[in-house]
Amino acid sequence: MTTYFVIRLGGTADQPVSWIAVDDKGTRRDHPGTGTLEDAARQVRERPVIALVPGIEVVSLNAEVPARGARLLAALPYALEDQLADDIENLHFAAGTRRDDGTTPVAVVARSAMAGWVAQLEAAGIAATRIVPENHGLAYTPNTLSMVVTDDSVMFNDGENVEFVVPGLRPSEALAATGIIGGEDDDASRHLLVYCDAGIGDEYEKDWALLRHELDSVDVHLLPDGVLPRLAVTVASGAGIDLLQGRFGARTDLSAAFRPWRFAAMFLIGLFVIGIGGKAADYYRLSVEQSELREQFADVYQSIRPGATRDIVDPRGIVMSLGRNDGLPTAAGPQVFLPSLEQLALALQQSDAVSVEAISYRAGVIDVRLTAPDVPTLDGIVQTISASGQFTASLQSADSVGDRVNSRIQIRETGA
Repeated sequence: MTTYFVIRLGGTADQPVSWIAVDDKGTRRDHPGTGTLEDAARQVRERPVIALVPGIEVVSLNAEVPARGARLLAALPYALEDQLADDIENLHFAAGTRRDDGTTPVAVVARSAMAGWVAQLEAAGIAATRIVPENHGLAYTPNTLSMVVTDDSVMFNDGENVEFVVPGLRPSEALAATGIIGGEDDDASRHLLVYCDAGIGDEYEKDWALLRHELDSVDVHLLPDGVLPRLAVTVASGAGIDLLQGRFGARTDLSAAFRPWRFAAMFLIGLFVIGIGGKAADYYRLSVEQSELREQFADVYQSIRPGATRDIVDPRGIVMSLGRNDGLPTAAGPQVFLPSLEQLALALQQSDAVSVEAISYRAGVIDVRLTAPDVPTLDGIVQTISASGQFTASLQSADSVGDRVNSRIQIRETGA
């Protein structure tokens, strides 16, 4: 059950307003009050507000437009243009619930009037959930003419699809203007239900008598607390056209929608920031480690290849290259390889008939393939190299091919 705070605005901004709290079951929750809008605002107390605006400012019409929603609101001005005296650009249109006969009730009001009511409420700090023409608080009763009589106007509906507000007319004059009495409308209901301010009920005794003569029945209810409670219980149940549509429609309050989730959102944002911070810290740490490893790799690589000057771009590729060419000199290679070649060159000077076919170096051992005219020449080369005392040479193989001897000599550092 929802309790609404219903405020009935005056005809002008400086006129007093009246208010009452009612629930959606049609029960009054307190006594009516009267005062300024600021006085009413102090009584709201978090209850949803329904504002009733002067019905004399609103025209009630019916439209046959098959569209719905925003398309319906866009089509209404052109569908009803011929029934309105003012330029449609100056008017605000609001649609009600479509009836079973396919027609849609429509409320039309000047945009300036609508803007004025909204501004009045906002200035007092009141956010209305609905703004409804006051005459829509007169409930529709099937097969019954219904009327609310105030000191300045008559509100009327025929229980089907005709409703209006007229100022300055007596009840009998209002019905006569519609043709219900004194006219040719034989299909109109003959039962009248009247709600009237108790303070003016006696003024219309002659009207009640006249109407009882013209109609089958007239049931008059005097309202000691005024007409507001009667109008309020009807609109609180959901009846009436809400004028807060189109450009005056309620805007989605994103902050209010977000508010219940703000702590969860803050927690998720915190986790996200912590995660990003952790990733950034890991990236920085890994960058530092990478730089240190590059420096270590460069130092080791320079010890293996003292003459290398290229930048270390692909350490993995360099390691694979070293693996494929592990027969090349290592860090200790130049101390053995070059002196051994020097001794080999001195030994080869003994015979011009000796030629070197290939030289290879692996793990401190040098293999030399030679061709010589005979084996004694090869023995002389082996003895010359060994005589240096630094290296030891040995003849590994010797094969005669024609007048030449193919051989393989192995040279290694003495004591290795």
